Amino acid sequence: MQGGMKLDTSELARRIADILADKLAEDVVVLDLQEAATFADYFVIASGTSERQLQALSDAVQETLRDEGVRHVRVEGAAESGWMLLDVSGVVVHLFSPERRAYYRLEQLWSGAKVVVRMA
Repeated sequence: MQGGMKLDTSELARRIADILADKLAEDVVVLDLQEAATFADYFVIASGTSERQLQALSDAVQETLRDEGVRHVRVEGAAESGWMLLDVSGVVVHLFSPERRAYYRLEQLWSGAKVVVRMA
C-alpha cells in the first residue's frame, strides 16, 4: 500500500470490509472461496439501503484503495440496478440492495465457503 506495500487477498478482503463498515454498509460478509472456486479468493458481500448509498460504498472502496496504492479496480453494474460488482485483485465485492441480495442469495449459493468476517 503506502511505499509499495502489497496486501495479500485475505488482508485486502478484510480492508474492504472495514471500508464498507465505516460507510455504514449493512450485513458485511467476507467469504473465503479459495477451496471452492478458482476465479476469486474472496467475496465481500454488503448491502446498501438506497441507490445513493450503493454508489457511495463503491466510490469509498475505489477511492480508499486507490489512495492506498491499489490501482486495479474493475466495476460492473450500476447503483440503479441494485447490484454493483467490484473486481479487486482476487477479491470480488458484491454491493446489493436488500431486495437484490435476497433474490440472488450468494451466501447460500456459496454455502461451502468459509465465512471469515461477518459484521451485522
